[in-house]
Amino acid sequence: MTDLEFAAPLAAALAAKGYDSLTSVQQAVLAPEAAGRDILVSAQTGSGKTVAFGLATAGDILDGDRLLDTGLPLALAIAPTRELALQVARELGWLYADAGAQIATCVGGMDYRTERRALARGAQIVVGTPGRLRDHLERGSLDLSALRACVLDEADEMLDLGFREDLEFILQSAPADRRTLMFSATVPPAISKLATEFQKDALRIVAQGEARQHGDIAYRAFSVAARDRENAIFNLLRFHEAPTAIVFCKTRANVNHLLARMGNRGFKAVALSGELSQQERTHALQALRDGRARVCIATDVAARGIDLPGLELVIHADLPTNAETLLHRSGRTGRAGAKGVSALVVTSADYKKAQRLLQGAKVEAEWGKAPSADDVRARDDARVLEHPVLTAEPGDEVDTAALLLERFGAEVVASAFVRLWREGRPVPEELAETPAPGAPPAPRPRGEFGDAVWFALSVGHTGRAEARWLLPKICEGGGITRDAIGLIRVRQDETFVQIAAAQAPRFGGQIELEPGLTMRRLPDEPSVDRPERGTSPAERPRAIRGAAKPPRPEAYPGASPQSRWNPLDTRAPSRRGGSDVHLAGEKPAKSVAQHSPERRALALTTEAGGKEAKAARRSSGAPPRVQDAEPLPRKPRALQAGNTAGKAPGSAVPKADRARFKSKAPGSAGSPGRRR
Repeated sequence: MTDLEFAAPLAAALAAKGYDSLTSVQQAVLAPEAAGRDILVSAQTGSGKTVAFGLATAGDILDGDRLLDTGLPLALAIAPTRELALQVARELGWLYADAGAQIATCVGGMDYRTERRALARGAQIVVGTPGRLRDHLERGSLDLSALRACVLDEADEMLDLGFREDLEFILQSAPADRRTLMFSATVPPAISKLATEFQKDALRIVAQGEARQHGDIAYRAFSVAARDRENAIFNLLRFHEAPTAIVFCKTRANVNHLLARMGNRGFKAVALSGELSQQERTHALQALRDGRARVCIATDVAARGIDLPGLELVIHADLPTNAETLLHRSGRTGRAGAKGVSALVVTSADYKKAQRLLQGAKVEAEWGKAPSADDVRARDDARVLEHPVLTAEPGDEVDTAALLLERFGAEVVASAFVRLWREGRPVPEELAETPAPGAPPAPRPRGEFGDAVWFALSVGHTGRAEARWLLPKICEGGGITRDAIGLIRVRQDETFVQIAAAQAPRFGGQIELEPGLTMRRLPDEPSVDRPERGTSPAERPRAIRGAAKPPRPEAYPGASPQSRWNPLDTRAPSRRGGSDVHLAGEKPAKSVAQHSPERRALALTTEAGGKEAKAARRSSGAPPRVQDAEPLPRKPRALQAGNTAGKAPGSAVPKADRARFKSKAPGSAGSPGRRR
């Protein structure tokens, strides 16, 4: 099998399992430079890591062909989930069966007393999850004083799940001279920091083929409409007809919803989520292994580390949160050299996210459309021709077959065979047409509007025109409903509107919808296929420093400009920000002749600013204007506040209280004088 030598019991176990050669990671941990050293292994899921650390620790716990007899655990394997821990225990069980190993599992959800009894009987190998192992250590039922090797499987996932404190507690409870082996699909900075803290002179091993992530897995990305996402999943399951498939969802609610939908469609499916008890999870996995179920719907955490036979299809119903999760999900298939498919169901809203995930995972996916109902039926027809019963040697059923052919004919018998073969299989779903991946969505089709007349409105983008406020004005101006209005295209300085031909005479040749907003009829259809492009900032002329600013554009042509205050305007101040538009109840402005000479002079001074008006005012002996007089000194705030409150002039104390305060000597108790 290999030039590497290891114990005879392990070699016999590998041969019994049909191992002709070792994987790259198994050969790397058995290399001479790795003997007796701490190692940090980075390898993809399904590369044979469990057997790898089982072989790597053999030299530390074996005495010849048997395990050391110390009565205490010699090797400890830590896994993030119950399923992975139980799977590791099964793998190590057959690998060390001929060496007489006793293996105990310590995982959450199992009977604590049973685990304690297994530890008390002297288990040499212990496999468990971080929380339960720490619990046994704190209760004193687990003694690690004789530990020779400690293995951390899926170390990155354990840190992601928040088990760092538990891991540190377990490793600090083990002897300092132990050997520590860390296996992880990825090596983020947190894993490197943990390795630096608890490993000594660790050998970094990168399994061959890590650069080409999951070379045995074909990544496919399918563009679907949002409403057809679940139907696309059903068609993918029917198209591939994998012996076992797993569908990943983000939440338990999504798992339960999809499980109910698949049950209604006739799929044999089970669910794995955190709300299930350990017994329910065990029954679900056993149903998949027995073939009673073919589809597993699971969350990321619940499916971590499970190894299902014949798992050829992984479907991402909900896109994973990051590239590492994508690799871990996809690693459920394509294990130990087998081929598999990882399918991403991508809606148009998730297209960019899917691209980032694939780029982050350094994998290339083949984009396409999900299998349609016709594609599934064509695949079914091809499978009928390849059915094994058609190539098998006839047996005792020959007489019955001859009777069927004689009574019903070959065509009826063949049709019945096809009908029976299709029974029990879910019916494929019809999917809506979707644009090519990454293409902009097609415009929503409009119904045929019929004969129409085009009109132009005297407002566009410069007047902040929008269809939502133009539409009611058009309906009100012509006395029509919105059903009589077709396309509305806003341009830079005008807006084109399509009016039904039967309603066009209501607008005549031109109509004023409101002051400054007109609507005129066009002789021909304008060009509305492509919207005008506004001037880009690079094409706009640059402003000259010190030059006068151009006038601000009005809301639309004909709008009244905002005017500055005129002394001759005796109207009340407008509530529209200085605009001279009349409000209800306002008096019209007087003419210049109706004002007094003083008001006319004031207006002349304000508008023209001439010195003649000022000189004429001084020669006439008129009193100076308010703005020409000397400003009055401002009162202190206390006096001003007191006067406002009705107190005595020049005093901040009310008259009623002044006599009371005068009766007391300054500085005495209750006096407002200086405090002693």
